[in-house]
Amino acid sequence: MPSSDNPIGEYLRARRELVRPEDIGLPDLGRRRVPGLRREEVAMLAGVSADYYVRLEQGRDQHPSEQVIEALGRALQLDEDGVAHLRRLATPTARRRRAPRRPERVPAGIVELLASLHETPAYVYGRYMDVLAANPLATALLPYYRVGVNLVRASFLDPQIDETHDRDRATEAAVASLRALTGPEVDDPRLEELVGELSVRSERFRRLWARHDVKPKRSGRSRIDHPSVGTLDLGYEKLPIADADRLTLVLYHAEPGSKSAQALALLASASVTAPAAPVLEP
Repeated sequence: MPSSDNPIGEYLRARRELVRPEDIGLPDLGRRRVPGLRREEVAMLAGVSADYYVRLEQGRDQHPSEQVIEALGRALQLDEDGVAHLRRLATPTARRRRAPRRPERVPAGIVELLASLHETPAYVYGRYMDVLAANPLATALLPYYRVGVNLVRASFLDPQIDETHDRDRATEAAVASLRALTGPEVDDPRLEELVGELSVRSERFRRLWARHDVKPKRSGRSRIDHPSVGTLDLGYEKLPIADADRLTLVLYHAEPGSKSAQALALLASASVTAPAAPVLEP
């Protein structure tokens, strides 16, 4: 389960175990009792005392300074997203205490926008990566882009992922994105339920969750093997929705005049009579 009284310590330990000594120029001194770096090695690389670093991992000090956060980021080879996550974990609890969670609702204007995009697959997902709204073309493109589907659960358990995507890549991206969306809120009941379920049903999920990878979903390209129109090479844009807490609008697009554009147009013509996807009600 994700609940923890020491999120910063868990994160530091997980990332420490992923750094190989040879990656940061340390000599190979033979067999190690622990994977990755030792605590004292991280302390040395970060320029802090070993005792202080031990206090951080054990949760006896959970609020390192910005200077220490930056130093730990360099020592653990964290990217910008990893350092930003560490910074959020180090924020005093009183400052990041959240208000009671409100139901996730897609703004009416976004629902109207989805309905108007007849030639562009588009959908919205929330903070737990539940699909909250989708237009017919998005569902025709990939059947798990439909209201009520959790994209993290689908990436691990839906057999159609193997037919359309590289499952290893999809699962890594899903877990890292979920970490980025939920941040330090590991005691969130909805997150606990989702992580608990997938930890029981998927050994791979347990391994990936334990890595504490953090990578927000960003714009990029995707190769989709569609059973009806063949392979599509599509770009996608992931846009945060203004005034909506961690809701994301996703739009797919093809290069004009390309085979993928033709395939997408064919798919659009086949789905034009499909009913519009409803908005998920809490």
